[in-house]
Amino acid sequence: MLNDELIEDNTLPSDFTALRYLREKRGLTGTKEGCASGDCGACTLLVGALEDGELTYSTLNSCITPMQSLTGKHIVSVEYLSKTGELHPAQQAMVESHGSQCGFCTPGFVLSLAGLYENKQSSEQPIDREAVCDAISGNLCRCTGYRPIIDAGLSMVKEPMTQEPKETPYVELMSKNDSIKNQLESLQTEPHDSSNYLQPTDLEQLAHALTSNPEAVLIAGGTDLMLENTQRYRDFDTLIDVSRVAELKHLHIGETSLTIGASVTYSELEDFSKTLYPHINALLSRIASRQIRNRGTIGGNVANASPIADLPPLLLAFDADIQLLKNDGSTRVVNIADFYQGYKQTQLAKDEMIASFDVSLDKLAQFHRFYKVSKRMEDDISSVMLAVRFEVDNGTLTDVRLAFGGMAATPIRGLKAEAALTGKVINDEQALNQAIEALRSELTPLSDMRASAKYRLDMACNLIRKAWLELNGTNVVTFSGHAVTDSILSTGSEASTHA
Repeated sequence: MLNDELIEDNTLPSDFTALRYLREKRGLTGTKEGCASGDCGACTLLVGALEDGELTYSTLNSCITPMQSLTGKHIVSVEYLSKTGELHPAQQAMVESHGSQCGFCTPGFVLSLAGLYENKQSSEQPIDREAVCDAISGNLCRCTGYRPIIDAGLSMVKEPMTQEPKETPYVELMSKNDSIKNQLESLQTEPHDSSNYLQPTDLEQLAHALTSNPEAVLIAGGTDLMLENTQRYRDFDTLIDVSRVAELKHLHIGETSLTIGASVTYSELEDFSKTLYPHINALLSRIASRQIRNRGTIGGNVANASPIADLPPLLLAFDADIQLLKNDGSTRVVNIADFYQGYKQTQLAKDEMIASFDVSLDKLAQFHRFYKVSKRMEDDISSVMLAVRFEVDNGTLTDVRLAFGGMAATPIRGLKAEAALTGKVINDEQALNQAIEALRSELTPLSDMRASAKYRLDMACNLIRKAWLELNGTNVVTFSGHAVTDSILSTGSEASTHA
């Protein structure tokens, strides 16, 4: 369903993006292409989906989203927001706050703010600065700066939620619109597959799709895969979308472990961990942007085998097991420590995919921290990533995990540093210093546009010190991606004040 029109089109290539469809096939040119890689947000769309009978909306980057992946959903372009001739509150607020200059990025900002408005109004929650900044975290502006845009987001709802809403065309929110719900419900009974884009909903359908299309490429969120199409001009023939396979969407706590399905998105894990695992939640909020987190999956982040991915170090710290699923339905388990075999190389066979991750509840209950250092708070790649877990028994460190991203060709552990701390009392600063020296001897990070090797190494050492300080009860205050503490960190390095 595109805006207020039901669309049926069986002529599209499997990799034809939603951005191209809107602009080239429908003449909806409000949606812009800025980067074609999911970084700038000019192509943002608002997409509604039925979940347990409720209609919820989220944003995504249309430049890297196959149009066929949105079958059975409500696609909202910027043109729809003022379909009655009246501006949507997000649009009106942008006008009143002078939030637009050249206008190229504005449609993306408006849809991100409109999504926030729809979701917050529907749940009757206030819109605060944190919510606004999160909503526009994947939208870049080069003209006005962000203050007037943030002001616009904060001014979308001027009356308290307890008051009667104004008589506007948006009193009935999109998420409360029964007509939209009914039409989407009718679409759920229609088949989602086309000849070149298959969307199985269970493992049986997935197995059939794989055996019938042995040369097909798997796609979930596509936030990395689609760059092959938009940046390297690779054409995909048949795509098998695993994002709707129910067995790959499991996210639950069992007797001994937390199971995370491979097709669980960052946003879904973020919501799940908000109260249960706040440190995991804090890391997830630093990964990419809201648009990317709404589509990118945990399995994709791990299987992509990028050395700067943020979730592999976390899984290394927790010693997670990976369940691999073969095309014939059989499975095998590989520990995350054995999964990576070199740059962009994993244990995955050609006929395998990641099905799920199992993380021990006992390890989740132990002290853990995750530190991401990057040039921007949102929508940026780590210069250094550290995941830490300390197991403590009667004041002694009995198990230590120090896992790094962005430091080598694969996610890596500081084994010598771990050994220097294991068996020592938690407040043994001499052991900490020995661990830091051990780390300097075993890590040889690279230099690139994000950071020098020296910066990376100094930062890694200081982050270990930060974790040790927090383990011992020191309040290390973090702001703008950096941290300060009353305790003296390592000196004489360019990273000494950035732990």
